[in-house]
Amino acid sequence: MELRQLRYFVAIATHGSLSQAAARLYVAQSALSHQLAQLENELGATLFDRLPRGVALTAAGRAFHAHAEAILRQVEAARASVRNEAATPAGKVIVGIPHSLSQALALPLLKAVRATLPQVELELTEELTGNLVPQLRAGQIDLAFLFADGTLDEFRHQPLLVEELLLISPPEQTPPQPLDLATALRQPLILPAAPHGVRPIIEAAARTAGLAAPNVVAEISSISILRTSLLAGLGHTLLPPMPLQRELAEGRLRAWPLANTPLRRQVELCSARHLPPTPAALAVAELCRTLARQLCTEGEWAGASSLDPGLLNEFHGRP
Repeated sequence: MELRQLRYFVAIATHGSLSQAAARLYVAQSALSHQLAQLENELGATLFDRLPRGVALTAAGRAFHAHAEAILRQVEAARASVRNEAATPAGKVIVGIPHSLSQALALPLLKAVRATLPQVELELTEELTGNLVPQLRAGQIDLAFLFADGTLDEFRHQPLLVEELLLISPPEQTPPQPLDLATALRQPLILPAAPHGVRPIIEAAARTAGLAAPNVVAEISSISILRTSLLAGLGHTLLPPMPLQRELAEGRLRAWPLANTPLRRQVELCSARHLPPTPAALAVAELCRTLARQLCTEGEWAGASSLDPGLLNEFHGRP
């Protein structure tokens, strides 16, 4: 298997056409077809279905595509590391952000990278947390913001901040007071589907306290649909305030802290242990740490408190 074959395969998948991929790669279509045939023969699988117009990935092709992209990214990262060892960090860095963090992080991170790391090309991908984990593991993304739930030890992980989960409700649905965890869990709740977002944290807290599972009336893993459902009065949710800060400030939703047993989630910055980070990824990781602390200190990240773990060394491969 050659890198050239992987590049050709990814180009064909991207353009959905051998002729378009050949034109973009400046190679003859016959040469492209020959290399693809050799790759399929080595893998023992057909990677594309030939259609009247173009091609489409088969199930085997879709499975192989993620690996091919990750390998090509790692090769480019290795080249960039050598070129930029003593220079300004440069190159592409892909950062995964969960839906519930994007409002707090996405724009500030884009601005900070542009201002301080002008030679870094930052790509942000907004995903469910359960989808970010395999992408990080496979090397498809360089960094990911994930929530500490006892499953992050396979990654380098650096604690950044803690967010308090509140019961967020339509203004006409006031929960019983005082509001403890047991009472909150009995409310009609709209939560992400397991294992995404806050769902594992809430269920673990219920088990630890010996309480019944949360009364989930709807599973919604989209912040925009969750917002619409809350505003329609369909139930409550348990979430940090930041994703719904505008509605809370305008009084269209209300937030209630939990008494006695507060719920919290810890946000951590993660990278794959088995892949060496590039200088650009290290620079972005350090910037993320500084930015998280700044957003908390200045009150721009509602409901969050910064941590100062001193664990950035993990991104440099030191204990």
